[in-house]
Amino acid sequence: MATAVTLLVISGLTVQGSFRSQPAEPFDVLIRNGRVMDGSGNPWLRLDIGVRGDRIVAVGRLGNAPAQRTIDAGDRLVTPGFIDVHSHAAEGLPHPDLRQGRPLLSQGITTVVVNPDGGGPVDLARQRAALTGGGVGPNVALLIGHGSVRRNVLGAANRPPTAEELDRMRALVRAAMDEGAYGLSSGLFYTPGSFAQTEEVIALAQVAAEFGGLYTSHIRDEGDYNIGVVAAVQEVIRIAEEAAIPGIVSHMKALGPDNWGLAPALTQRIETARARGVQVFADQYPYEASSTNLGAALLPGGVTVPAPEELLRSIESLTPAERVERARLEQAVAENLRRRGGAEAIQIAFHRADASLEGRTLGEIAAMRGTTPERAALALMAGGGASIVSYNMSEDDIRHIMRKPYTMTSSDGGLVLPTSGKPHPRNYGAFSRKLALYVREGRVLDLEFAIRSMTSLPASVFGIRDRGLIREGAVADLLIFDPALVRDRATYTDPHQLAEGMAYVLVNGVVVVDEGRFTEALPGKVLRK
Repeated sequence: MATAVTLLVISGLTVQGSFRSQPAEPFDVLIRNGRVMDGSGNPWLRLDIGVRGDRIVAVGRLGNAPAQRTIDAGDRLVTPGFIDVHSHAAEGLPHPDLRQGRPLLSQGITTVVVNPDGGGPVDLARQRAALTGGGVGPNVALLIGHGSVRRNVLGAANRPPTAEELDRMRALVRAAMDEGAYGLSSGLFYTPGSFAQTEEVIALAQVAAEFGGLYTSHIRDEGDYNIGVVAAVQEVIRIAEEAAIPGIVSHMKALGPDNWGLAPALTQRIETARARGVQVFADQYPYEASSTNLGAALLPGGVTVPAPEELLRSIESLTPAERVERARLEQAVAENLRRRGGAEAIQIAFHRADASLEGRTLGEIAAMRGTTPERAALALMAGGGASIVSYNMSEDDIRHIMRKPYTMTSSDGGLVLPTSGKPHPRNYGAFSRKLALYVREGRVLDLEFAIRSMTSLPASVFGIRDRGLIREGAVADLLIFDPALVRDRATYTDPHQLAEGMAYVLVNGVVVVDEGRFTEALPGKVLRK
């Protein structure tokens, strides 16, 4: 005779008072004795979780129900897997040494949203095949990049599209959405996205909206390069409102000392829009430094890197007219250096021509070479360019943005080989850093709020079905960890270090981290909207 079952429903989480002593079919995985924090923002409950295949099939007090594998959570926290809504991992995941995504899994990231900033391929079917061909550790959700679409149709032309060209761009976005893209991304600070007028982006966002997609943007200006950060956030709001689509301000910040303290103005714009029904959100990584290309950071808008042979010519060899142009370029670079906090605030992350410069500041390099920082920067561009880490954010602004209920957690990180330069530590530690520094140590956020920003909030904003919450029927992307032990280890000078603290990680019901050790499983899927 079946045992009586008492049901308690709390915020959509079904809790069973008891379970049949002999269920018809054993669980594949049974997680017992966990503090289950379901991702909704509510406090934890002491519950068990039963998994069959890739789904959670029971949540409650399941006793000694039979299972192929029983994991004793040992009073540790059990949460949904984390969703990184702004990731550059797609470039690395197809690599045989990176496809497991260990830097992601060690942070608890079980799903990455890729092709941000207007980039990535236009042919998403081909990208999907590349990602699934050899298997991947985490799940992957695809965006279609506005910049890539524009380049495909207009090349590098700095002009509005014709009506026929805009129709071709719409068709590319429509094809990508048909292929399962979750929305349109843009990088309006970068060429060729910077050449687009707002109306062009609205037209393409409207196509994504037809499919229930969203719009996410590296905004036109995060500081005071052109229209200013407040106006750039307002542009996202306008696009979201006129295209009737959720809009996201990617890695929201107020860049550079001249703009520190503007975070309240940015969030006020978002909250005013939300009050009238515009769906606007933000994402953020928990660091005071950003990372980008040296040329993008320091060259004036619309200027491409001059030919190396031109940059390497001595001042003495230039004509008077060329000297004037060189002086203007150097002055513009110097001003952008000042805008970002000076030469000591720019650290070289990767420089193929001379790896010994990686980890050094632009100020140090200029002193070593007996030249000015702006000339040192131009020489690095002439030598093949460089990736940089740029210390340009205020801690007060970071905390203000982080506290907002519409702010999701992201990394803006990629997957690189551990022999590759000195990249931003966010590649390895963003989510763990937030839990360690801003929850446990700084008490800026409570744990429930932070977990929601990593799970149910991004899942609901992006429309990633059946993920981000622990409930019956949801996909079994699950984490087991002790919040007191989670920490990031990657630093700016020693970034290739995995985060610590994840005891178990399950992706689609498969254990990929087992008592702190990686398995060889590659259960990740390329998701479809």
